[in-house]
Amino acid sequence: MRFRTWPRTTGRTRRFAMGSTVLLAVAGMNAPAVLGFAGDRYHRYEISRPAYKAQYGFWQTVRIPEHFRVNAIHATLLRTGKVLIVAGSGNSRQNFDAGTFRSLLWDPVRNTYKLVPTPADMFCGGHTSLPDGRVLVAGGTLRYEALKSAVTRAAGTMRIRNEDPDHGHVLPRGTVFTAPDGRAYRSTARAVVPPAVKTTVRAADRSGRRRPQVRVTASEQHVFVEAVAEGGRYVTATPAQYAIRGLTGADARNLYGMGDRMTLDKQDFQGIRSAYEFDPVTEQYEPVPDMRFARWYPTLTGLPDGRVVTVSGLDDTGRILTGDDNEVYDPRTRTWAKAPDHYFPTYPSLFLTAKGQLFYSGSNSGYGPATEGRDPGIWDLQRNTFTAVPGLRDPELTETSSSVLLPPAQEQRVMVLGGGGVGESPRSTARTDIVDLSAPDPHFTPGPDLPAGGTRYLNSVILPDDTVFTTGGSADYRGKHRSDILRAQVYHPGSNAFTPAADPSVGRDYHSEALLLPDGRVVTMGSDPLFADKDDTEPATFEQRVEVFTPAYLFHGDRPRLTGGPAVLRRGSAAAFTTPAPADIATARLMRPSSVTHVTDVEQRSVALGVTRSGGAVRLSVPGNAALVPPGWYMLFVTDRRGTPSVARWVRVV
Repeated sequence: MRFRTWPRTTGRTRRFAMGSTVLLAVAGMNAPAVLGFAGDRYHRYEISRPAYKAQYGFWQTVRIPEHFRVNAIHATLLRTGKVLIVAGSGNSRQNFDAGTFRSLLWDPVRNTYKLVPTPADMFCGGHTSLPDGRVLVAGGTLRYEALKSAVTRAAGTMRIRNEDPDHGHVLPRGTVFTAPDGRAYRSTARAVVPPAVKTTVRAADRSGRRRPQVRVTASEQHVFVEAVAEGGRYVTATPAQYAIRGLTGADARNLYGMGDRMTLDKQDFQGIRSAYEFDPVTEQYEPVPDMRFARWYPTLTGLPDGRVVTVSGLDDTGRILTGDDNEVYDPRTRTWAKAPDHYFPTYPSLFLTAKGQLFYSGSNSGYGPATEGRDPGIWDLQRNTFTAVPGLRDPELTETSSSVLLPPAQEQRVMVLGGGGVGESPRSTARTDIVDLSAPDPHFTPGPDLPAGGTRYLNSVILPDDTVFTTGGSADYRGKHRSDILRAQVYHPGSNAFTPAADPSVGRDYHSEALLLPDGRVVTMGSDPLFADKDDTEPATFEQRVEVFTPAYLFHGDRPRLTGGPAVLRRGSAAAFTTPAPADIATARLMRPSSVTHVTDVEQRSVALGVTRSGGAVRLSVPGNAALVPPGWYMLFVTDRRGTPSVARWVRVV
């Protein structure tokens, strides 16, 4: 942890005042003379002082036993208060090849750990909490990318067609497709090919009379294939029909492959169709039906009725999904259905608005053309319309940016913070912009620049006192040139300004997460820099240290308490909660638990509750709008007049 340097006059005044305070305190307590401290030791002493903590907060490192350390790619706060940390293969080809997929359950209260059997490579999938507190995890990794220099077998997409209307077919991984010239290619995944579609139409016969006729339309499924042997002779750009080895008779006639190009080009990551629900009670993954489309880097967003819309991602051939493949998951029936069409780049930030629409902030991560799907806008799923929202500055620098629905959610304001250029661009921006979605003509207006300058991968966490804690990030792509930013700050929506917070000691860039804990602290984890040195010559390792930030509001004295009340709240109604000091309660907030990856957290929101006081209780009123308060489990915080929050109570909103 470094002592901050802020360019503004207020920062210089703060440093002088704090320095004077510490000098006086040292003299008063007969501590060792300041000149006797080594700089680092003195700094550690200084940031541990109560006055410093009360103004800037405090960081601590969590000591995780080596056996339980994982590469934190995804993190979700469960209704039990535990944190589900998903690594999957953890961006390690060695783990992937070995089938080593990991998930960790961390209990931040007891500081205990449990490794959870992980049935598939959930690395870079999507996830969100369901109304009953389970976590839906969908997609992940089928195949790691291969750079052109490493590709030795020609490969491409094979479209499998089935003309049999009575039977579907399952082709296992390793199915061989043979071209008329004898060149053969082997599938890298299982393919489920449905029956052909049979329809009845009325058509004129030879006599001119219109009679019903049956028309059969071949079904189609695709699969990635690679040559059975190495070498350039398997490269082809000639479309061809491929026979499927092992089929005979009618099956061989009805089922065949159609291939266009087989190349030795770079091969992108590929996604899986698998989906699971994680049960926080049994602490196990339970399989649910596969998605229709494979996804790697998708976004899952909850809807007012508890269903989940799932968009974007790379499919099982490495191509980005085009937008006519969006899906909706219904947790009541555990089924997938088609969703309205719209194209988004991967990991788009989609926020549920109070009108039941989805707002795309422009934030995204990783894949997609630079000129498509980058513009912010409001997606109306009922009408399937997309209305652009103008005014975002540096619109070409939204990749790896952070977005947050500012507290309280009733104000319907979304903030975009930082970001960078597409792909491996070194560019980043300090821009923050804010849009008021409740305005008749929503448009972005400038917010304050980020104090550290251009920042990618910034994590943003809503706090119970209606502020937003932001931390980490890097100035360059994946922390190149040692550009991790060891700074943190708090954004205040009321004053539209940042104030400094204590500095973290661990850099966080790509594959990092931060989320609010029920006790009001913030945990940060993960980070996957490319290099370990400023010259970018030494490979870096995944950051497995975990840090917890205790905000300044927890150093201001006793905390308010709720001592009793219901576990279920109904929208549009009120409920009484007992408390030792009702007059001290200033605000109440329902805070949806985070489910975050790649600095994308579209679920966190803070909903203001009405507060009335009577006797030894406070009566809290819940808004009636399901689009504002989607069904599910929430942390209920109350804060006193100093902004100090209680420890959260878990409640379910129905």
